[in-house]
Amino acid sequence: MPLRFPEPTPETDHYPLTIGRMLDAALVIASDQEIVYRDQVRMTYRDLRVRIGRLASALTALGADQGTTVAVMDWDSHRYLECYYAIPMMGAVLQTVNVRMSTAQLEYSMRQSGAEILLCHRDFYPLAAAVLPSLPGIRAVIAIDDGVGDPLPPYAAGEYEALLEKADPDFPFVDFDENALATTFHTTGTTGDPKGVCFTHRQLVLLTLTAKGGFGTTGAIGLGCDDVYMPLTPMFHVHAWSMPYQATLLGLKQVYPGRYDPTLICRLRETEGVSYSHGVPTILQMVLTAAEATGTDLSGWTMTIGGSALTRALLLQAQQMGMLVHAGYGMSETGPSITVARRRPRIVESEEAAAESLTLAGVPLPLVTVRIVDEDMRQLPHDGVSRGELVVRAPWLTPCYMGNEAASAALWRGGWLHTQDVATIDAEGRVAIVDRLKDVIKTGGEWVSSLDLEDIVADVQGVAEVAVIGLPDARWGERPVALVVPRPGEQPTLESVNIRIEAAVASGVISRYARLDRLEIVAELPRTSVGKVDKKLLRATLAAAL
Repeated sequence: MPLRFPEPTPETDHYPLTIGRMLDAALVIASDQEIVYRDQVRMTYRDLRVRIGRLASALTALGADQGTTVAVMDWDSHRYLECYYAIPMMGAVLQTVNVRMSTAQLEYSMRQSGAEILLCHRDFYPLAAAVLPSLPGIRAVIAIDDGVGDPLPPYAAGEYEALLEKADPDFPFVDFDENALATTFHTTGTTGDPKGVCFTHRQLVLLTLTAKGGFGTTGAIGLGCDDVYMPLTPMFHVHAWSMPYQATLLGLKQVYPGRYDPTLICRLRETEGVSYSHGVPTILQMVLTAAEATGTDLSGWTMTIGGSALTRALLLQAQQMGMLVHAGYGMSETGPSITVARRRPRIVESEEAAAESLTLAGVPLPLVTVRIVDEDMRQLPHDGVSRGELVVRAPWLTPCYMGNEAASAALWRGGWLHTQDVATIDAEGRVAIVDRLKDVIKTGGEWVSSLDLEDIVADVQGVAEVAVIGLPDARWGERPVALVVPRPGEQPTLESVNIRIEAAVASGVISRYARLDRLEIVAELPRTSVGKVDKKLLRATLAAAL
């Protein structure tokens, strides 16, 4: 007779995978560990748990209940960390609002999520005043004064710290279904209205545990149990890559910088001993520039880079200043962590090979399955050469785009989540993102990767930042154009850039059609609300000038 698992009883079926569980061990092993906010707040994990209870009580007094969506507009702070826990732990839904969106996008995202309570930092009072008349569903606004002491806006029901001070710390948190919705936010990475994604308690717990496990694999670098953690990815953007959950799970000292100020970031790095951060390439470049100006020692600071490709030039610049930098990969729809770069285990790599390994998207995390497929969903070989769309399966991927059946069906066509990224996968499982489907340059009957071209141009003397786009061409279909932000006092030329490209062509790294006909020197590159180069805007602007 086959062995059967016993039916659960009320005594045994009592431990759902909910976000609050990730606090339990830290409150035992790290109750006196510090959580720091700029140079304004210093508290312990014990204090964090008390404030989580107070926040849940304050929200309940304003009408929040299980299923209520609570929207947050704040900088990276201890308050946001409290929201990461208190709101889902009471059975409500945390909406992390992208404060860089337009007013119309903010209205759309908060209306679609059904937000009923808003927590708003004083820097965003004007945004709140602009959108609230169009959001009758919001019943209360909690103002975050951030220690300034100015009069509250007329629409505020109270100030964050004052409400917490009066609230009961002993909120009666109860267990509930681990498949309950925990968080939601909107991604603006595609055309049209922002698309809402959502994640359950179970998904976020599994992502946190698995992502931490990925850093422990052979050859990997990343967040460890002795690190001091400071996020440099906004907490409104994909849970700050789930890292605050991981840091809390491990009971680490955490440092929150508020609004990003490169000089302050460098000072916090020194005064608080920050050893691990994560961010987009632009943030890394800002930190390196500020460190040069302030004389900050960056030795031993580990940083995971995502959002955009980590170029070899930027990696080497960071290494020269003593940093340990590597790439990771994911997207809003994947929560986001899917792969992490690492040096090849048990292989002594040259400096060149190591740089390549650390700038790849990397190897899949545990529980993640990846493939590359053609337009008909046929699987392509993992030979490091074949190129196709990267598709993914994992237990924490968003199940849909809220209220958008057509986009949801396209996202999950064939039972795999479609990333819309062109990639290769080699025999060791290493994923290399070649380009976005929409950014591949189709010229002379061949596909040229804008990311490959950017990596080559970024290594040219005098180039600080670069973006490569394809523009329409009557003869070739499209031709690549490079937009370059020069380093101070330097002026890269089309000739100097093409010399490097031609060397790459000669060595077989890139197609001969990659040679540039045009190079534009610009003061800065436009960015999306999450810090990526806005290539859609660049294409539209330059195409209009043709």
